[in-house]
Amino acid sequence: MTHSRTVVRGGLVITASDETHADVLVEDGRIVATAATGSSVAEGWSAEHTIDAAGKYVIPGGVDPHTHMDMPFGGTFSCDDFETGTRAAAWGGTTTIVDFAIQQKGHALREGLDRWHAKADAQCSVDYAFHMILSDVNQGTLKEMDMLVEEGITSFKMFMAYPDVFYSDDGQILRAMQRTASNGGLPMMHAENGIAIDVLVEQALAAGRTDPRHHGEVRKVLLEAEATHRAIQLARVAGSPLYVVHVSADEAVAELATARDKGLPVFGETCPQYLFLSTDNLAEPDFGGAKYVCSTPLRPREHQASLWRGLRTNDLQVVSTDHCPFCFTGQKELGRGDFSKIPNGMPGVEHRMDLLHQAVLDGHISRRRWIELACATPARMFGLYPKKGTLQPGSDADIVIYDPQAQQTLSVETHHMNVDYSAYEGKQITGQVETVLSRGETVIDRRTYTGRAGHGQYTPRGLCQLLD
Repeated sequence: MTHSRTVVRGGLVITASDETHADVLVEDGRIVATAATGSSVAEGWSAEHTIDAAGKYVIPGGVDPHTHMDMPFGGTFSCDDFETGTRAAAWGGTTTIVDFAIQQKGHALREGLDRWHAKADAQCSVDYAFHMILSDVNQGTLKEMDMLVEEGITSFKMFMAYPDVFYSDDGQILRAMQRTASNGGLPMMHAENGIAIDVLVEQALAAGRTDPRHHGEVRKVLLEAEATHRAIQLARVAGSPLYVVHVSADEAVAELATARDKGLPVFGETCPQYLFLSTDNLAEPDFGGAKYVCSTPLRPREHQASLWRGLRTNDLQVVSTDHCPFCFTGQKELGRGDFSKIPNGMPGVEHRMDLLHQAVLDGHISRRRWIELACATPARMFGLYPKKGTLQPGSDADIVIYDPQAQQTLSVETHHMNVDYSAYEGKQITGQVETVLSRGETVIDRRTYTGRAGHGQYTPRGLCQLLD
């Protein structure tokens, strides 16, 4: 690799712990030093490339620990693959994704992992890592979990929902959690009581309630809260930590808060769709609500206050996207006349950093908390810190120059995700990514894409860094 140096000058450097006017020196893909702007140290740096960040924020590249690129679901595939999805991530200031490799029932974990490596290999604009979805917990897969942890796949997702697809029963969940308790892995849980939900789905369809809004009504808040509670108790019995994905409801936050108040190693994430959208969107006319069908579902607006409070009090630690887009035409439409056939998932990987910056302006969170939720804590949670998630000597030079004054309108006309609608169509926000470096290489240059498929590297992960 050729020797290269870049200096980012004059910006407000924001990390989870500090805000300081500083220059950042990058050499061969890593940050080698930071120094106060105008100091003799910073003034003495010479470099082939200088980026003027005056009046801008200089922040770590985002870490999105929950994406589903090229994922099979309901007879179709999510419409962003690793090439289009990571390019859109870069446009939105996210420089690392952690995607989910899927084990098929009756098959080895390794087989699923190899399939995901093949999907992503030489396709990604930014760096990537994998979690493993466990669809079939048995003696063979339990042994495989130990081997995966050794090679940097250190988290395992299970589903209390989707019977006959991904569902694990309490016994399987307990066995897998006992395994993570011994091998250091982190279990991730989709916490919804899928067995009960299926009864309500069947009853709703039989009664002629087929519109998208009924998707939200049958996936009841109480069934998310119940499953969250049950997952926590199973983790306690197993002596394992627990990470609950896409928390959407106030009662589920309360279960996490109660557990954390007892000092239990229980963590939770939420997503922008739960913070900014609601059941009002699911009720949009002419089947428009199908665009917003995801699970856990969007909730009535009053749940948003609990989620924001959870993010402030650290009962929720991470904002991910659960990016899993399906086009309205030809994919979401599979569920016309039967909401249970609408592919579950929404686009979002491009907008997370911007929406959370808007949340700073709206007074929900502080600037440093923005970086903590979107960069530092996801990196720590999934064993990537301080390589990712911060700006310090030795960190990868994943750097975003962010214009906090720029005005933008979110729209399908301007986004870069490979999907035919925007979940935030017409939403006006302040703040925009201007320039993005991934390991020192410019992938977005003043709002022009200069990256390439294949720059992004697979990144093995360590263990969760938030456990004592």
